[in-house]
Amino acid sequence: MKHIFIVNPVAGKGKAVNAYISTIEQYTKENNLDAEIYITKESRDGQRYVEEVAKKGEEVRFYSCGGDGTLYEVVNGCYKYPNCQVANIPLGSGNDFCRLFGKNTNIQDHVNGVPMKLDLIETDGVVAINECAMGLDSEICIRQGSYKKIPLVSGELAYTLSALACIIKGKTKNQFKITIDDTEVFEDNYLFCYIGNSRWYGGGYKAAPNAMPNDGLIDCIMLRSDRSALRLLPLVPLYKKGEHLDLDITTVRRCKKVKVESLKPAAVNVDGECDYVTEREFQLLESAITFVVPKDSPFLDM
Repeated sequence: MKHIFIVNPVAGKGKAVNAYISTIEQYTKENNLDAEIYITKESRDGQRYVEEVAKKGEEVRFYSCGGDGTLYEVVNGCYKYPNCQVANIPLGSGNDFCRLFGKNTNIQDHVNGVPMKLDLIETDGVVAINECAMGLDSEICIRQGSYKKIPLVSGELAYTLSALACIIKGKTKNQFKITIDDTEVFEDNYLFCYIGNSRWYGGGYKAAPNAMPNDGLIDCIMLRSDRSALRLLPLVPLYKKGEHLDLDITTVRRCKKVKVESLKPAAVNVDGECDYVTEREFQLLESAITFVVPKDSPFLDM
């Protein structure tokens, strides 16, 4: 099998990723691994390159070396091709998807990891391996990038600062019609609707504390907007810790498909890629990608 390391040189502000290249070179040489390193040049370059390699049909494992954005590109480049596997070496600022597997940067543990089939969420021609969302949290995601540029500000702190700014500015009401599996309909003012394949996003916010990316289900978390910005602020730490499911404003459904319709353009977030839409459908793709779980990961015991 070919091993290709997709390196995003600007992930996590660049230092850790660039230092890691020599680690990759040393390991692959010492272990006589059939390997290449590809350093991405711009946004979407990783996805383009991965698909270009994947469509040749050779058995290949792609190692996403960066953050969640790099993983998004690698997954979207190769998920249609059964000859491909994906591993995730977390070197970004948030690294939310890998929290379930342990933030392991040891190359040997990934090379000797356990390939497993994981679900994906398809929406508008792209897929998410971690999460999708519409509403307030997607507004937060859009603004998070500017806070990440501040020296010493982590992905988690950037998300928190952006969340506080959005709440204070009143980005808290979205008139949504949410349809679950074509049968159950919810219509109200919502803070947001989180459509989770896994548990964390925003640099450590535990949005869907019970989600598993291999259970054949989406965890849909809907939070109604029924209070002022000042009364919302105390809920932020609860949300961060995953203690929001029992709130009276929270509705939880586990399903295969979610459709969200908005009265006016609302922010949508697909593994950190954001846009504004009035309607979006999210469909589970069961066992859609082979993901390499690092050796000795706690996930293997779940």
